[in-house]
Amino acid sequence: MMKSLASLAPLLLLVAAAPLPAQRDLAGTPEIEQSLRKLDELGTVLMIGAHPDDERTPVLAYFARGRHMRTAYLSATRGEGGQNLIGSEQGAQLGLVRTQELLAARRVDGAEQFFTRAIDFGFTTSAKETLEKWGHDRILSDMVWVIRRYRPDVVILCFTGTPRDGHGQHQASGILGREAYAAAGDSSRFPEQLRYVKPWHAYRLVQSTFRRNPSEKPTTLVAETGAFNPILGYSYDEIASMSRSMHRSQGMGNMRRLGGGRGEFPGRAEFTVVSGPPATHDIFEGIDTTWNRLSGGAAIGQILSNAIRNFEPQHPEKTIAELVKARPAIAAIDDPLARIKLTQLDEAIAQCAGLWIEAQARAPEAAPGSKVHITTTVLNRSAVPVTLESAELEGIWNQPLPHTAAALGDNQSAALEFDGEVPASQPYSQPYWLVKPPDGNTYTVDDQKLIGLADTPPVEQVKLRLSVEGATIELTRPVHYRYADRAIGERVRPFVIAPAVAVNLPNPVSMFPSAAPRRVEVALQANVPNAAGELHIDIPSGWKVEPPSRTFDVATAGGQTQLMFDVTPPAGASTAELRAVATVGGRRIDSGMQVIAYSHIPTQTLFPPSQAKLVRADIRVTAHKIGYIMGAGDEMPDALRQLGLEVTLLSPSDLELGDLSRFDAIVAGVRAYNVRADVRANQPRLLDYVRNGGTYIVQYNTGDNSLDMGPYPFNVPPGDRYRVTVEEAPVAFPHPDSPLLQAPNHITQKDFEGWVQERGLYFALKWDPRYQTVLESHDPGAAPLEGGELWTRYGKGVYIFTAYDWFRQLPAGVPGAYRLFANLLSARQTVAERAGR
Repeated sequence: MMKSLASLAPLLLLVAAAPLPAQRDLAGTPEIEQSLRKLDELGTVLMIGAHPDDERTPVLAYFARGRHMRTAYLSATRGEGGQNLIGSEQGAQLGLVRTQELLAARRVDGAEQFFTRAIDFGFTTSAKETLEKWGHDRILSDMVWVIRRYRPDVVILCFTGTPRDGHGQHQASGILGREAYAAAGDSSRFPEQLRYVKPWHAYRLVQSTFRRNPSEKPTTLVAETGAFNPILGYSYDEIASMSRSMHRSQGMGNMRRLGGGRGEFPGRAEFTVVSGPPATHDIFEGIDTTWNRLSGGAAIGQILSNAIRNFEPQHPEKTIAELVKARPAIAAIDDPLARIKLTQLDEAIAQCAGLWIEAQARAPEAAPGSKVHITTTVLNRSAVPVTLESAELEGIWNQPLPHTAAALGDNQSAALEFDGEVPASQPYSQPYWLVKPPDGNTYTVDDQKLIGLADTPPVEQVKLRLSVEGATIELTRPVHYRYADRAIGERVRPFVIAPAVAVNLPNPVSMFPSAAPRRVEVALQANVPNAAGELHIDIPSGWKVEPPSRTFDVATAGGQTQLMFDVTPPAGASTAELRAVATVGGRRIDSGMQVIAYSHIPTQTLFPPSQAKLVRADIRVTAHKIGYIMGAGDEMPDALRQLGLEVTLLSPSDLELGDLSRFDAIVAGVRAYNVRADVRANQPRLLDYVRNGGTYIVQYNTGDNSLDMGPYPFNVPPGDRYRVTVEEAPVAFPHPDSPLLQAPNHITQKDFEGWVQERGLYFALKWDPRYQTVLESHDPGAAPLEGGELWTRYGKGVYIFTAYDWFRQLPAGVPGAYRLFANLLSARQTVAERAGR
């Protein structure tokens, strides 16, 4: 385990219970009012679902913002198997984006976030397959762990655990959620966890209920999510709409709906009791959520009630005197919930005092062995005197920050400077669930205390002790890097430890369609000045690289250089792994650096292994110039360039005014018709291109009967019914003599081996008889589906609709998928040759 995480081990158990303050979506009086009421509310609720978009956001907002309870969503996966509407990230990188989107959503709706180690491996209809791939007991133990740590009074299931839920992962989350509710209170289940936590039996398990038919009888257990909060200025449904809009990679942006009873957020949520005592109106019936539930808590509740009652929005500092009275009494209670409330109390005092505290690094990253400068600033923006008693770094350095104790008056600040050197042995930063390779469809996490956490604890943080109104409070802030983006404004990103040089392989897959050598590029990025060393290429026997190594010297931090190597494959089909390793100052570096930057989430930095897949396969293609219409984002253009093709990304002006005839084939990216109005607007020009002799390939689009994507009608139904989710599903050839199967590559069953995640998405169900099918496939037990690939001659050219998921197979380096897609690109030439025989 990384040293920076291990050194924070004593704090990890508290992270899940009381997350560190981050970017805030409330400020001033609304934030303070919410904090005060949260202090006086001891109810806790946990919701369990399968994916980042499964949460019942109005319910979270209602309990977190409306009833001020500790509220959290436990998602079994991070959404790695979905599609990406805003960029090209897939797999683990997409999971990281969606993790941060959920955290952004939680900052809006006020809830907290947890995950299990399960990986979203794509759509499935089978709970059995899901539990086999995840490992039933492994993910059950994760859910039990989160329940035991978070200690909810009520657990809410998003799904029933039955086929009614549709997606097999939905079903699995419902099954595991029910089992976890019971197992968490059983000391004989997962006893290894009891080293850190105690068994916990939630009072009640409920099911979030949807009445899809208005004639269904409503339940009496409700949450009025359409209620208006005058302090926040929104109803909880409105807050849910804003929270939901943070799921941008999934296209969840939506408008606020004013008033209840309409749309996705109908103004009230309904529940049914699954286990535990019955209830008639509220899921917290019979549960004491006041301070009376804790021994010695009654007096604390009275103090906090007075603080809320006497709160003056214009003078929040007057509330501090009341709050500090409660501190010693809360600190004296030996209970996990009291410790959480103590942290919340200290933050509330800081808010009332207008305290601004920041630990700012001079640069966003530092390399092992390099110097680091951190400035910790404490600013008092109230008339209440504040004295900084002590400050210490926790993480890498674990040492006190020197300072002179002094009282800070109104609008006075203190700055604590730290200069240190990152230990040479310090590991690079990495999301904790990506430190080690996954075990099948679950992440490998060795440290029990990390399991469940939404994000990785900071590399370094500062803990401060301050005296406010005679009481000592403790506050903790992560070290970060704050800067100005000229287009967006102020931005904050985590401080990370990076290698001296990042060894990046721009092409994660290198295809060799013949035995001829090809050039492989390694891009080096320096993170320190004067980064000099040697880059060596490790390659398996049978493959050759020339030269085996090269020296480099990059003068400035942030500078880059490209080193080229000629790789020669063996004559026959082969798959291998290339690894690029740099040596700088005696340290071996085999990590790249990937920065993921979107405006709605903090910038994320990954350090993936500097390795690439080498694939030698016989692939012929007669097309050369390709126009590519980017849709919802994928890596197909770079994958096609692996075949030596000239790929041009087509802009809206290209589609409207450009010379399309210069392309041998044009490819529409995934969901292009869903997300680009210019594609639909220029459909006549694209069909003219086909009529005049071009090849136009349209990849999958989500079902919408209004879309007219081809020269003749075909129908792609909405929903998930018409797709093939099992990547090993058998494939048949309804028309074995189809030109798309014959040339320039003769397609056989072998070309469907080694596919990843699934066969295809959103197949056509009905089509004009002028189309011909090419492939047939189906999930086990399902009806045969021929609508995954349709083609027709149109004028002098060829039109193809294909819902098979090339956007996953080609970037993954699946040889057969390359051969199949090469035939699609070459279709016009192939059809013309066969017609001329």
